[in-house]
Amino acid sequence: MAFDRNDHAYDEETGLPINREYLERGLPPYLQTSIKQMCASWAIEDSGKKDYHWDIAWNELNADINAAESGLEISSEQAWYLREKYLRMKRGE
Repeated sequence: MAFDRNDHAYDEETGLPINREYLERGLPPYLQTSIKQMCASWAIEDSGKKDYHWDIAWNELNADINAAESGLEISSEQAWYLREKYLRMKRGE
């Protein structure tokens, strides 16, 4: 296993790890499934093809993130990390 400096590096201002993948640990199974579906849809779209189910995958993942956050299954920090990474949202949009 290769050592990546970013795995153990911390932001000097926040004290949080720079590598934020820890926010994906322990996600509910239904959320993991929605993420996989969204990744598959993005792969099609990013290849230049049209995925006619992209909007379904996006809306389902967004709803699942919201449900997990409001149900206290994930933190707000986790929810925003997932929105930014998988829905390609930015805060304030």
